[in-house]
Amino acid sequence: MRSSLKPRLMIALSMCIFGTIAIFVRNIPLSSAQLSLSRAVIAAVLIGLYLLVGGKRIAFRGLGRQLPALLVSGAALGINWILLFEAYKYTTVSVATLSYYFAPVIIILTCPLLFKEKMGVKQWLCFVMSTLGIVLITGLGDISGGSSHIKGIAFGLAAACFYAFVVISNKFIKGVDGIQRTFLQFVAAAIVLAPYVHLTEGFSLAAMDARGFVFLGVVGLIHTGVCYCLYFSALKDVSGQEAAILSYADPLVAVLASVFVLGEAISLPQIIGGVLILGFTLWNELGNAK
Repeated sequence: MRSSLKPRLMIALSMCIFGTIAIFVRNIPLSSAQLSLSRAVIAAVLIGLYLLVGGKRIAFRGLGRQLPALLVSGAALGINWILLFEAYKYTTVSVATLSYYFAPVIIILTCPLLFKEKMGVKQWLCFVMSTLGIVLITGLGDISGGSSHIKGIAFGLAAACFYAFVVISNKFIKGVDGIQRTFLQFVAAAIVLAPYVHLTEGFSLAAMDARGFVFLGVVGLIHTGVCYCLYFSALKDVSGQEAAILSYADPLVAVLASVFVLGEAISLPQIIGGVLILGFTLWNELGNAK
């Protein structure tokens, strides 16, 4: 028990920090694409230095067939960030986050098609109840929140689809350490995002003030570089069930930050919807964690 306390604390800390990212993102005057590119570059440099200092060299020659999956998953990770940051712009952080956490349900539906896994009663119940949760979050058809609210939910769900793609594509990547894999995916994300930003809107830091630079540094260094290092360094020392439970600190902290730090409102139906999504997906993960 004592030997696994530190890894559990490391994962819990990384998840809690992840949950505060929207507070900083809201105060960075960059587009979602520019912010995602900056995040990928800063985190890749930090993790690259971490690997270099730790003497953990990446055997590029041994990657071989793994490279396409790494590049594709890295590109999907970058797009996932863009969509999530867009969701923050159009709706509350709590609604965007809870919509984003529909990703496990998407994975539940996709895995039977790709890996010939069977969906049992438990998986179908998880899908139905989580879908009901999304309906409650949108407001039961009430569009009083305006088209912006619905647009934010759509961006959150789209981000969930790309995150699910990242998780599933990682199943095809074998023999690559977690931190090294993340480093390569961040590099791939930067490679894909750089030409996109250049061709669509260009990259300029002219609108950034000192506060913006500080917050950008926090998002890139702390929320991405440090947190990913903490998470993957500790992941191998905890059970799947422990990791599943601790990972839900992220959306819980995000909702609390939305309400108590950013002062955003959240309705009772949205709270119930969030509980349905998080509760049933966690229940499913606990039964299948390995």
